[in-house]
Amino acid sequence: MRLGVLDVGSNTVHLLLVDAHHGRAPVPAYSHKTELKLAENLTDDGRVSDRAIDLLTGFVQESLEIAEDLGVNEVMGFATSAIRDAPNGDDVILEVKRRSGVNLQLLSGEDEARLTFLAVRRWFGWSAGRLLVLDIGGGSLELAAGLDEEPDEAVSLPLGAGRLTRDMLSGDPPDAKELKALRKYVRAQIADIVGPITRLGEPELAVATSKTFRQIARITGAAPSAEGPFVRRVIDRDDLGDWLPRLAAMSTSKRAELPGVSAGRAAQLVAGALVTEAAMDLFGLSELVLCPWALREGVILRQLDGLD
Repeated sequence: MRLGVLDVGSNTVHLLLVDAHHGRAPVPAYSHKTELKLAENLTDDGRVSDRAIDLLTGFVQESLEIAEDLGVNEVMGFATSAIRDAPNGDDVILEVKRRSGVNLQLLSGEDEARLTFLAVRRWFGWSAGRLLVLDIGGGSLELAAGLDEEPDEAVSLPLGAGRLTRDMLSGDPPDAKELKALRKYVRAQIADIVGPITRLGEPELAVATSKTFRQIARITGAAPSAEGPFVRRVIDRDDLGDWLPRLAAMSTSKRAELPGVSAGRAAQLVAGALVTEAAMDLFGLSELVLCPWALREGVILRQLDGLD
């Protein structure tokens, strides 16, 4: 059967169509996305702007037409931190449903972490042992750890690369004072949850998912996406340490010229790199292994698990 997942994220709204059957790995059939940057299209009081709602609804309607043309049986829509944290988040979901008929499921941060963990577990398998999974988006950072398909601990922190850039980095490039304040804030947030996670045991595999981590890996020497999903890609802590001062000194336009960096996310790269560095240091990780599956695949796998 052909399924569609509509992921309303803080940076990107993404329709992914897959050919999926119970007991088999979902195979991507079509991808359609746009960078709406909902986390940056907020009013002064944190509400999703009317313009952003119009753009979102228009993209959802367009996605439904594409899904119908390509023979999709079902489209599952979900929203994450940009709408979850907005004071008018419920109104946004109601408006999308009124105009398009799509009922977006509002995922909690912990739900995001659990579903991403499921996808990572299925990708690497049981032989990977105890996993620590990190997923950074535009609005939040999710962490999950455990031995099974359900993590023993799942946490969400307000450390998304887009959120931190919007709230704490005004310069282009950011000045030393802003960077120091951001570094201190990020490390304090992550330090609070290190204890509950490390008490579970040392991870045998530490994994990173998301576009931000993929861009950091590419900058620090990982293979390009054109080489396919089965190539091993890592973020090395030493390589990241070498690159961070260079990234911080670059303007957004210069970062956008780096391999693998999209113009739409270049501004967020420094914040994302600081979060990555902090997490690796506080958890004592020398490397993070990238996983091509993440939240969208977790949603699909959970849906398939419910089929007879």
